Amino acid sequence: MLSVSHNKVSAVHKFNALFAIISILLIIGCGNGDKPDVSKIKVDIKLERFDKAFFSIDTNNIPAEIVRLRSEFPHFTDDFIDYILGLGGVKEESEVKENGIRIFHSTYLAVQDSIEKRINNTGKIEENLETALRYVKYYFPRYEIPRIVLYTGPFDAPGVALTREAIAIGLQQHAGPSFFFYNTLQGQELYPAYISRRFDAAYIPTNVVKAIIDDIYPDNSRTLALIDQMIQKGKQLYLLDLILPDTPDSIKTGYTEAQLKWCKSNEGAIWNYILKTADLYSFDPGDIKNILGEAPTTDGMPPIAPGNIGQWVGRQIVRKYIEANPALTPDELMKTEPRSIFNSIKYKPK
Repeated sequence: MLSVSHNKVSAVHKFNALFAIISILLIIGCGNGDKPDVSKIKVDIKLERFDKAFFSIDTNNIPAEIVRLRSEFPHFTDDFIDYILGLGGVKEESEVKENGIRIFHSTYLAVQDSIEKRINNTGKIEENLETALRYVKYYFPRYEIPRIVLYTGPFDAPGVALTREAIAIGLQQHAGPSFFFYNTLQGQELYPAYISRRFDAAYIPTNVVKAIIDDIYPDNSRTLALIDQMIQKGKQLYLLDLILPDTPDSIKTGYTEAQLKWCKSNEGAIWNYILKTADLYSFDPGDIKNILGEAPTTDGMPPIAPGNIGQWVGRQIVRKYIEANPALTPDELMKTEPRSIFNSIKYKPK
């Protein structure tokens, strides 16, 4: 069980209490731009290029090549073959499995070549990831950073997957919004433009941190009421702010800059719309989907309104809660029931 030490402030020692609160504010940076110094936290990562190794195999001798891949990437090769390529139910060393690997290799070799030209220098990605992981270790020192593997998989494979031993980054979902497949009819059917515009290498650190947050604090709110799900998403987004203090909010939320500007200018109207059109305590999938689902906009709002607007409102509620409870640690926040957060504040934005 992962745990984080908590600051206990004594009401008797007023000076110590004030000092502790100020220190925590500096650590958490409750919206005031302050952030902890993580420069001395040691995080050694290396982006392992499984993608290059896989697409360099000799497809005339797949059994031997798979043995070689397993020796180089023992923590990922079988996960890639079994789950990402979907060949886990096929008997090992069978002709069917070999053909499946061979077909994927030949079909996606040109895709890999094209992606390699776009992401030919992973140094910046590695640098940004290293910084993000320093913050992860700062807030959660007991969390063990997995190995980080780059792969190219089928277009419907995940952009980031947390496997048993690694964080796997799917380059097929980070090749840049102008990548040829995203703009084909098939690509648009799979990923509409409002989603594929986020398929850029700049989103890799954010997507990795999201996977880590979900690893530490699995999101079990899907069976809860609308307001609980909104606040749970808001807590995750708030934690993302702590770990990625220098990342633009547009990347963390997935909204455009114009959508973010509109949200900030219309917070009261957004909240009133939610109150009038949806029951906060509803379990109705339609209500929840309209407020928290992926969509180009929120139904019933102006076209500039982003989809999944509930996560943004949830974060606003969480921020107000943190303002009222500045000594709260990130771990305490994440373990606080969403309904308790909502009931303890009076969220009435103008």
